[in-house]
Amino acid sequence: MNEPITSYVGLDIHKDTVAMAIASASRTAPRFVGTINTSLAELCKALRRQRCSPANSLLVYEAGPCGYGWARYLNAKGWRCEVIAPARIARNPAERRIKTDRRDALLLARESRSGNLVKIIVPDVCDEAIRDLARAREDAVSARLKARQQLKAMLLRHGRHYNGKTSWTAAHERHLTTVRFEHPAQQIAFDEYRLAVKDTSERIERLTAPLREQCEGWRM
Repeated sequence: MNEPITSYVGLDIHKDTVAMAIASASRTAPRFVGTINTSLAELCKALRRQRCSPANSLLVYEAGPCGYGWARYLNAKGWRCEVIAPARIARNPAERRIKTDRRDALLLARESRSGNLVKIIVPDVCDEAIRDLARAREDAVSARLKARQQLKAMLLRHGRHYNGKTSWTAAHERHLTTVRFEHPAQQIAFDEYRLAVKDTSERIERLTAPLREQCEGWRM
C-alpha cells in the first residue's frame, strides 16, 4: 500500500452505470475511459485493461445513494479506494451548471491527483447496519410529525381547537376521541388521519427497542 500512485481514477457511480476517468501522475490532462455497468467484477477488469494495478492506483468516488459497498469491496480486493465528501469538491461555475457523468469522473480524477479531495471514513458492515436502523427510526419520527401536522391542519380548518396546554398527551388523545364531524366524508378523513398518527407511533416503538439492543454491543 506504500507504492507510489501512478493512476488516479475518478468513478461517477450511479444505479445502472459507472463512468470512469483516469489521470496519470504526470501533468497531462485526465482522459475519459468510458462507461460500464455496475458490476464490481467488471470494474476490476476495466481497470486492468487500462493497465491500472492495485498497488499503484487510487480510486475515488463521491459519497451518495450507492453507499460504501464499492469501497469495501475494492479495498478488500487490494485496490486503494476512497469515498469523497461531495460538498468539499471545488467546482467552477460551468461545472455546477452542466453536470454530466463524464465531467464528474474527469473532475474526480483531476482533483484526486492534485490532492484537493477530502475523504470520509468508510463505515464497516456493522456500523452501516446500525446506521440503517437508526435512519429507519428517524424516518418514522419524520412520518409521525407529518401525520400529526396533517391532523392538526384539518382540525384548524374546521375550528376544532384543543384548549389543553400540550398536544399528543393522554388528555389530548381523550379530546380527539370526542371530535365528530357531521358529514361522513369528513369523519372518514379525520379517522384516517388519527390512524396514521397511531401507526407511525407504533412504528417508532417497534424500531426503538431493537435499536437499543443493537447498540448495547456496538463498538461506538
